[in-house]
Amino acid sequence: MGWRLAGAAIAAVMMAGPVLAQTGPVLTDPPRDAAHPARMEVVHILTHSVRINGVFYLAPGPGPHPTMVVFHGMPGNEQNLDLAQAIRRQGWNVLTLHYRGSWGSPGTYSYPHLIEDGVAALAFVRAPANASAYGVDVHRIVLAGHSSGGFVAVNTAVRSAPVQGLVLISGTDDAGEAQAARVSPAAWRKFVKEGFDGLETLVGCTPSGLANQLLPHGKDWTFAAAAPRLRGVPLLVITSDDGFAPEGAALAAALGRLDGPKPQIVHFATDHPYSDRRIALQQTVSDWLAATIH
Repeated sequence: MGWRLAGAAIAAVMMAGPVLAQTGPVLTDPPRDAAHPARMEVVHILTHSVRINGVFYLAPGPGPHPTMVVFHGMPGNEQNLDLAQAIRRQGWNVLTLHYRGSWGSPGTYSYPHLIEDGVAALAFVRAPANASAYGVDVHRIVLAGHSSGGFVAVNTAVRSAPVQGLVLISGTDDAGEAQAARVSPAAWRKFVKEGFDGLETLVGCTPSGLANQLLPHGKDWTFAAAAPRLRGVPLLVITSDDGFAPEGAALAAALGRLDGPKPQIVHFATDHPYSDRRIALQQTVSDWLAATIH
């Protein structure tokens, strides 16, 4: 999702081609642990009296394991499940989920629900009973979001106890885009038309309805509002040639001016779903986790 805002070039690491690891979790399966094998569990996450659908990719070994929660975009045609599998091979649990009103989860789809469902998913992995059952190390949790999932990840992180890392993959500052688009009727029409298409897998929403939900929240849903509350959280921003790079770069720049770990930006010359850079995407996230989360 998102309005393709024009922006200046940003300082980034330009990846012209995939980084092919000869060994490691991206391209190599781990040894099988017969006592504690890797497995997949279907879960149902309670959020405001509704249980949404999730899949928990659980790492081999007795644990506890560091855990990543991955939020998909709008509507979520790219689920990044290959990334989830690669990160599990690195010894991490990975939770994926479908928000209310998306891809078969009950309820209706809306921006308030996205944020509430993100907070609920993080609470799910931190709940003592679930942490015990699924081998979650509650002191090593990272949120990742693709496209509008980046909006969810950022707004979840600032509304919960601190997480240990944040990964944005073409993360979109949806509320910030809405604030920019309100400057003229023509800009607003462009935002609604280009930012909200392919909603057939979502229930209870329209392009104009979703767009208007963003307008009252310029002071609390934007990346600019979130930045001071993310002080100290390690941030990886991955961008592509989809027009959204300035949004993640702006968040990285804001965090870079604060005390704490310096954000990393990696740019790929590819499309919004990283169609021809999937291995490189996995390798980038894997390397960053190994270097950052201890």
